[in-house]
This record gives sequence, structure tokens and C-alpha cells, in this order.
Amino acid sequence: MTNVAARPTPLTPNQIRGFWAAWAGWALDGMDSFIYSLVLVPALTELLPRSGIEATAGNIGFYGSVLFALFLVGWGVSMIWGPIADRFGRVRTLTLTILCYSLFTFLANYSVGAKYGWRWMFVVGGTPALLITFIRYGVRESETWRRRAESGQRPPMMEAFTKIFSPVYARRTLLNSLFLLVSIVGLWAGSVYVPTSVREIALRQGIAGGDATRLASYGTMVLSVGTILGCIVLPPLADRFGRRLTLGLYFAVMFFSIAVGFGYIFYLPNALAPFFAVLFFLGVGGANFAMYTIWLPEQYSTECRGSAFAFATSVGRFAGAGITFLVGAGVARFHTIGTPVAITSIAFLIGLLLLPFGEETRGQVLPS
Repeated sequence: MTNVAARPTPLTPNQIRGFWAAWAGWALDGMDSFIYSLVLVPALTELLPRSGIEATAGNIGFYGSVLFALFLVGWGVSMIWGPIADRFGRVRTLTLTILCYSLFTFLANYSVGAKYGWRWMFVVGGTPALLITFIRYGVRESETWRRRAESGQRPPMMEAFTKIFSPVYARRTLLNSLFLLVSIVGLWAGSVYVPTSVREIALRQGIAGGDATRLASYGTMVLSVGTILGCIVLPPLADRFGRRLTLGLYFAVMFFSIAVGFGYIFYLPNALAPFFAVLFFLGVGGANFAMYTIWLPEQYSTECRGSAFAFATSVGRFAGAGITFLVGAGVARFHTIGTPVAITSIAFLIGLLLLPFGEETRGQVLPS
């Protein structure tokens, strides 16, 4: 990208609103996964014996990973929303995806007909539909997109999709997809295993099952607080130090949190307190996803921006599904969560090596 005049302000008001709306979208993506991770042990403990499978720690880890992998495959297919967004608008498409998300999450619960127990957790999945009003009235389409829509210049859906592989964009599309793959590995191989890990450590230290499950919830809360704080400080860091350097900082935090937390602290005799401390930093590093809500739109023109964002954030989930499956196989083989998860930290070292080749967009106007 050629250098152009810097923006008069680091981020425009609509970009800031878009950042938080997109961040809310990431939060919704993760909400059901964390609900599932919280109920993973009690749900599979109940369901596996019904299929003639012993509910051992290894089997729970393995079959839980299979389900995570299937979820990622479905998540990868979500790239179809990108061309739809370029054709019909970002706000309308985001509204539709949240409706779809909430409806099917709720019907997960409705179909089993349960009224009590772990199944009720998934009823909460219907609540994101309440965000639709905010999105419809708080987030606006870009002026460029609206002018083109009013003049009938909206591109056909497949034309917008193929443009992200044109000579202008192909290299950055590949790199952005690889960066997202690194982030996905960290999220699914690290963060999602947090409740099960906390519960296992607690049981190992002699804490009763009910209290262990409660501590797992507290661990998720610590992780979430770290993620929220990481998202809050990310935009000013990105404007001060640049997109690549800031993402590199978050990658480094993720590497050390996963490697040290799961590879070393997890196995300590009294691991619970230091593991909780690591969870906070794991949450901060997990906020690296928020960078893409700023960085990716700055790299593509309006006519293909939605397609680029959807492809880069989705295609890596197919590979992530395979990696998650391998982690589950490792858990089943070694009968422990720690080592297999710790190995996934290597992905962030690869990400750090790739970041210098990414497109730096700090101080550049948003492409029209």
C-alpha cells in the first residue's frame, strides 16, 4: 500500500463504534464456547455412559475436542457472510448473523427439552439478540458504502470475494489468514480448556467436586476480566506503536501464558493460585482478536472489505479444527491437559516470525 496522508485523528467515531460492535461479535463467538467449556465435564460425564463410553478424564478431553473441532468447521463456513455484507451492508448482515446465532443456540436447549441442570446454560445463548437494537441504531454503514449503494454500484457477491485474491490483495489475504490461524489456535487450544484445567487442579488438591466446578467458573471470570482490559488498551497501543508491533506484544503474552501456565504451573503441587494469576494474562493476550477489527478493514477497499474480513477470520478455523482434534488426541494419550495444550504455544512463535511481513496501516486513511 502506498503512503498517503495521515488521518487527522487516530480513529474516527464510526471506527470506534465499529470496533466495539465487532468486539461484541467476537465476544458472542466466544460466549457459547465458554458456556460449553464450563459444562463440558458434567455434560459429557452424563452423556458418554449413555453411548457405552466410560467417562474418564481422557475420554472427556478427547470427545470434548471432537465437538470443539466440529464447532470450528461450522465456524469456518461462516465466511459466506462476507460477500453478503459487501452486497447488502455490514449492519444488516451483522444483525442477521446475531439472530441466527441466538436462535440456534436457544434451540440447542429447546430440542433436548431440559428444564434444569447444565442444559439451562445454553438458554443464555438467546440473549445476544438483545444487542440488535444497539447495532441497528448505534453503528452506521460507512459513507462510501452508502454512496455506492444509493448509486447502484454495489458489487456482485462473488466479484467482491474474488477481489481479495487479486494481485493487489492476495499476499495480505494469505498473511492475515495465517495471523488469524495463530489466534484461533491460542483461543481454542488454550482458553477453552481453562475451566476443565481449573477443575482438574482443584480436584487434585482435594477440593470437592461442586467447589471445583465453582472455581472453574471463577477462573473463566478472571480470564474474561483480562480480555476486557486487553481490548480496552489495544486501540491506543495500536495507534502509538503500530498494528504489527502491538499484535506481536499480544502474541508474546499468549506464548508465555500458555507455555508456562499449562506446561509448568499446571503440574505444581499447589498450582491453583499461580494458575489463576496466569489466567489473567492469558485473557489479556486473548484480546489479540480485537486487533483484527481495526487492522483488517484498513487493508481493503470498501467493495471487498466484508469478504476479506470474513475469509481471513474463518478459513483458519478449518485448520484450527484439526489442531483442536490433535490436542484432544494428546489429552487422551497422555491423560493430561497440560502438555498437549502447552505445545500449541509454538503457534505464537510462528506468528511473531510472520508479523514483519504484514501490512502496517498506522496513520493511513481508510481505503475507499
